[in-house]
Amino acid sequence: MKKNILIVPGDGIGQEVTAVGKKVLDKVAEKFGHEFLYDEALIGHVAIEATGSPLPDETLKKMKASDAILFGAVGHPKYDNDPTAKVRPEQGLLKMRKELGLYANLRPIKLFDELLDASSIKPEILRGADILFFRELTGDIYFGEKGRKNDGNTAYDIAEYSRFEVERIARKAFDAARTRRKKLCSVDKANVIETSRLWREVIQKIALEYPDVEVEHQFVDATAMLLIKDPRRFDVIVTANLFGDILTDEASQIAGSMGMLASASIGDGTGVYEPIHGSAHDITGKGVANPLASILSAALLLDISFGLKKESETVISAVDGVLKAGFRTRDIASPQTPHDHVLGTDAIGQEVLKRV
Repeated sequence: MKKNILIVPGDGIGQEVTAVGKKVLDKVAEKFGHEFLYDEALIGHVAIEATGSPLPDETLKKMKASDAILFGAVGHPKYDNDPTAKVRPEQGLLKMRKELGLYANLRPIKLFDELLDASSIKPEILRGADILFFRELTGDIYFGEKGRKNDGNTAYDIAEYSRFEVERIARKAFDAARTRRKKLCSVDKANVIETSRLWREVIQKIALEYPDVEVEHQFVDATAMLLIKDPRRFDVIVTANLFGDILTDEASQIAGSMGMLASASIGDGTGVYEPIHGSAHDITGKGVANPLASILSAALLLDISFGLKKESETVISAVDGVLKAGFRTRDIASPQTPHDHVLGTDAIGQEVLKRV
């Protein structure tokens, strides 16, 4: 198989972990006889510094021409501490999602048994947890009208959803549930929010087409509690953009660390694969970032965009093998982890490469 992959490292540790993810893709190509051709592009703070735009036209052109995108992270403290900044790294991320039609964000929350002690949640609560989130990605409060009034003393952000936007992600979530435990939980706040009432109405209608899938509707606050109390009750969760953003970060603690969680942003064209963690400038350049989420994102890329399930499973098994051998990065290490088994970004990447 011959495919074009665009590497978009972005900011901070995105550059470090994406480099490791690319090496794993190279090793897969070598092992299985594929040819992966690469290009690279700028986004976020580094793009603003180089071009003045968080998503340059050249980057967008390359994205649309590629078969899949391995993405890093965007963000910089400079903008976090300046709420008046008109141009921000995150604008590049939102524009990319809109321009590529990436309306579905898939976040698998799967716990490797070896990391049971890495979470702050009791092992007996966690063991066996396996959740697949579908977060709607191009609607809601992030993309609605926003602004200031009353001389800047009042701010507003409008949440907006169309029936079509809810339908298309609902069908992807229902289809996925059919291949898993046939359970779907739709998360909303339909008791107080009008967009949530439309959301629930659409889910109820589409559920009639999937009589083999058990459907549960939950308010977002109840879901937030139950993710910690009883994560094993969930199979597939589908929810709106804002709720999904918050819940999936909460759910990262089920897996022990945000450094372990991969994601896929897909639509009807080129898919984007990225770790869910941010740019983490506090550890940038120190060689300690956890690249396993980027490696697992590469595994998702192989499976979802290229249909290479065996290759994807090989990568996941390699990560599992590294953890079984006792190797950790510092974010997932426990006090019992031997000092010589706490590895940096490149070193743990090499352990994965050996096992691929």
